[in-house]
Amino acid sequence: MILEDLYYGSLRPNERMKPNDPELRRINQRIIDSLEMLKERLPKEDFDQVEETMELHSESCSLNSALSFTQGYKIGALMMIEVFGEDKSSI
Repeated sequence: MILEDLYYGSLRPNERMKPNDPELRRINQRIIDSLEMLKERLPKEDFDQVEETMELHSESCSLNSALSFTQGYKIGALMMIEVFGEDKSSI
């Protein structure tokens, strides 16, 4: 149940996502291919820096996703407050 998941801290929408968008898969494959090419061409120290930069970018995207999710949830809750708080005689 969703309330139990929330209570026990196991509600993680990002882990339940299973994107099946072909465009996303294509982009991810291009990233993998590009990293493989860089790994072959760059000295180890330079490629390590690329990997570190990619990790930082991933962390940044994750934080932005969490903020977007939170903001979207707040907007949805405010919409519900507005809908249920309206004067019923105007309907």
